[in-house]
Amino acid sequence: MLSPDKNTLLTSFGRGTPAGEMLRRYWWPIAFSADLAAPDVRKVRLLGEDLALFRQADGSVHVLADRCPHRGAALSRGIVEADGLRCPYHGWLFDGSGACLQQPGEPADSTFRDRVHAPAYRAEELGGLVFLYLGPAPAPALPRYDLFCWDDAIRDVGHAVVPCNMVQILENGVDLDHVAWLHGRYSEWLTSRGTGGAIPEMFTRFNEVTAFERVPYGILMRRRLQGQDESADDWAVGHPLVFPNLLRLGGGGSHSFHIRVPIDDENTWCLWYTAYKPGNRPVADPGPVSSYEVPWRTADGDFRLDNVEGQDIMAWVTQGTVADRSTEHLGTVDEGVILLRRLLFEQIDAVAAGRDPVNTFRDDAPAVIELPQEHEKFGNGSAYLADVMNATQARFSGRREEILRRFAEADAETRPDAEAPTAVLAS
Repeated sequence: MLSPDKNTLLTSFGRGTPAGEMLRRYWWPIAFSADLAAPDVRKVRLLGEDLALFRQADGSVHVLADRCPHRGAALSRGIVEADGLRCPYHGWLFDGSGACLQQPGEPADSTFRDRVHAPAYRAEELGGLVFLYLGPAPAPALPRYDLFCWDDAIRDVGHAVVPCNMVQILENGVDLDHVAWLHGRYSEWLTSRGTGGAIPEMFTRFNEVTAFERVPYGILMRRRLQGQDESADDWAVGHPLVFPNLLRLGGGGSHSFHIRVPIDDENTWCLWYTAYKPGNRPVADPGPVSSYEVPWRTADGDFRLDNVEGQDIMAWVTQGTVADRSTEHLGTVDEGVILLRRLLFEQIDAVAAGRDPVNTFRDDAPAVIELPQEHEKFGNGSAYLADVMNATQARFSGRREEILRRFAEADAETRPDAEAPTAVLAS
């Protein structure tokens, strides 16, 4: 357990808080590139800060603090012009660096505008996402993790806003024991009551042994399931939590990032960013990066529990908006959770001491950062893809049938007798 003070330290992200200052040393996805037209402006919120994100006619993307330095009106309600963003209230114009270019109503010879500056932050685009950096200069390099750079894959992204603190969602990612219980045994219980979904058998297999290893980019997790030996990918390869907010998962030609973005202390934007390569080969015509919203509430406001992510969200949210870790009782199955908390506290201390936290890149930034991931996930090979598209958030994708069709075609080329995965499509 953690003391209340330690729990507050771990879960408070505002500017000036120890965890907030540490997290501001990283780049965070905040929007989909395709959703920000040229010109366009929208309000976004990250780490408790309200921001005006805008794209100018030339395609460049910028971000300013949402509060106008004049009298506090929302710049996210402003006018995008060739030179910058104009406040809707009195017409003050700011460029992407926050410099005030015009102050209508002030004398023509006034130098007042030279003494006014809107807080401005770095924005870059990669892999169909807009990333923001809210920390001090100089900004580190935006990490080019492999899936963000795969232009030869079908990239499809589910997303949802979840009303709880990011840390309890991160902890779920290093909790290997919950899979067989929450997604296996619990699903069986729901199905027996007529409220379950199509959860694959592979999620019902318990771990015989697990391992958590500190690596330069975060934590590498490995497990050996019942019936597996040490040659299985789940043990021999494993999958990582990439500090501070990215979980890598996949198998059977699907490669996923589970990305957690702290909107504030009580809300998290969750993204399930998946790159598909049917037959594990480059895709000639993948189309643009697409996105879809993941529903996790039923029509009557209850939790939607007929898919893996819906079950996860139930477990996250029912812990409370900010989980009270002073009342918990951790056991041996919580080894990954304990390691993650240690890593978080260590990086908070590193930033407080004036050092870069782990997994920040500067002049040494690789062109592409390759990450490990199982290919034969749970020993299921290509069948894994069909199962997960039926049982996870991917069932809500508008491209699901297209993706399954492409995998069926790839299988037909290499294995003419293979069963088409489209047989498992569910509503």
